[in-house]
Amino acid sequence: MAQVQIYTILFCPYCERAKALLSKKGVAFEEIDAPSGSQARKDAIARSGGRSTVPQIFINGEAIGGSDDLTALDRAGKLDALLAA
Repeated sequence: MAQVQIYTILFCPYCERAKALLSKKGVAFEEIDAPSGSQARKDAIARSGGRSTVPQIFINGEAIGGSDDLTALDRAGKLDALLAA
């Protein structure tokens, strides 16, 4: 099973949507609280190549983007293969 990390903030509907999709697929993930200005947010921005929005999702260390990107991968039939690696 892939290692999944997701940088989130409280009360973020996109974060909730991404976590719900991962949970629906039975994927264990590490959730990292990353409020604006925090070191965690700075880490997420650095790891994602400058993306400053949340959520930022990483599968096996690779930045895949946010909630919309995760959903697009799923709709394209590519997410399951990434999660199985």
